[in-house]
Amino acid sequence: MTGEPNLIPAPRRLVRTGGEGPVGEVRTSVDPALGPEAYRLTVSADGVEIVGGDDAGIHWGSQTLRQMRGLDAFRRAAIGSEPVNVPYVVVEDAPRFAWRGFMLDVARHFLPKDGVLRYIDLLAAHKLNVLHLHLTDDQGWRIEIERYPRLTEVGAWRPRTRMGWGEPVMWDERPHGGFYSQDDLREIVAYAAERHVTVVPEVDLPGHSQAAIAAYPELGNSDVIDTSALGVKTDWGINPNVLAPTEAMLRFYEGVLEEVLDIFPSRFVHIGGDECVKDQWRASPTAQERIRELGLKDENELQSWIIRHFDRWLAERGRRLVGWDEILEGGLAEGATVTCWRWYRGGIAAAKAGHDVVMCPQQEVYLDHVQAPGPDEPVPFGWVHTLEDVYRFEPVPPSLAGTPEASHVIGTQANLWTEVVEDLGRLDYQAFPRLAAFAEVAWSQLPAPDERDFEDFDRRMNAAHYARLDALGVGYRPPSGPHPWQQRPGVPGRMHHKPRKTWRGA
Repeated sequence: MTGEPNLIPAPRRLVRTGGEGPVGEVRTSVDPALGPEAYRLTVSADGVEIVGGDDAGIHWGSQTLRQMRGLDAFRRAAIGSEPVNVPYVVVEDAPRFAWRGFMLDVARHFLPKDGVLRYIDLLAAHKLNVLHLHLTDDQGWRIEIERYPRLTEVGAWRPRTRMGWGEPVMWDERPHGGFYSQDDLREIVAYAAERHVTVVPEVDLPGHSQAAIAAYPELGNSDVIDTSALGVKTDWGINPNVLAPTEAMLRFYEGVLEEVLDIFPSRFVHIGGDECVKDQWRASPTAQERIRELGLKDENELQSWIIRHFDRWLAERGRRLVGWDEILEGGLAEGATVTCWRWYRGGIAAAKAGHDVVMCPQQEVYLDHVQAPGPDEPVPFGWVHTLEDVYRFEPVPPSLAGTPEASHVIGTQANLWTEVVEDLGRLDYQAFPRLAAFAEVAWSQLPAPDERDFEDFDRRMNAAHYARLDALGVGYRPPSGPHPWQQRPGVPGRMHHKPRKTWRGA
């Protein structure tokens, strides 16, 4: 490879010093003065020097060098026989955000362990450093809990699966399921740590919990419905079957989280908190008695009481609670961090109240949403988020930019829910190439969205990065549209027909 390095994400500073040649000796060292995750990469006739602000910085510098070394660096075995020339350069770089994440939903459709490990490699290649694993939901429980074996014996399996959204209702009548053993997850955590990726686990509560209630009916509101008749949910959508606000439920999930903490060393533990329908609590004598007993105003404050309980419980063990922006409702727990998915409003409110925020608005960076408006897109869902749309995403909204509260936006994250993402091929299609655009937004110091040079990014993708994805075996969406084998004709979708908001209104 010769000429322009075509780096993704774009570095802060790249200087061509003249000449090029084969990669020589690679020397590494740490200089804390550079800052966390920062690096300086120097390639010259004397070899390669990577100086990192820490070990992570050295790793990210090595990923930049990897891009410069050509396609063989992205294959599992080299196929070229001649040494590759690389340009002599000095690259000085540091990330904009400390949290550069990707949320992978393995609850709706289970992704076997090898697929998770592969995605850790893909995140690391793009300098993304957080894998948020959504491990539990109504449609499946994916983490082995030794003291509660029915969570996986029952909760990890469903008898059939809805195909797509909307009408006509269609079913895949094959059972679906799977789970990770605790040793599987320890392997995933260790593999990620070697690549400077942190795995943040999510165990969702008090909503999105039907799989757990199917396994242990006493967790549900049994004074309102027959919880013993519930099975693992087979279709999609917001679900009224939520956890009962009892002491027994709290002790149960404390037991779950004790094993979660033993597996995941992450400082952050995600407890969900989203889309908790309060109808059963309104009808439940037990829930209403708990509201009176605690002196709470309403069901929103009851949910806040549950979140605050686990916020304290995690803090006592040196961890931090993170939850979706619904945890703001009824009052935010003292130490909580918010992953803001419903536009920017919750994140703005949390930041102004002094809470840390990870921005991941569905209107901008939900990668399960459709990539183009054409009829060939498989199972169209959500708003159209093109590659350019993702490249123009701005994590810090204008109302926070330039204020002290902007420092509470600790990062950003792209989310990929898997209701209609049934396998690894479809996952690749939804994630890429948009995840490459997101990686540049999360890492690089880019201009304001309207001023960003998407044409340059698109040029770099076409000149080099699509070929790297090919070498990695990623089944991305081609710029010209899906291949015939990537389409799913006849499977109904559900589009948002109202225009999506943009960052300008935030």
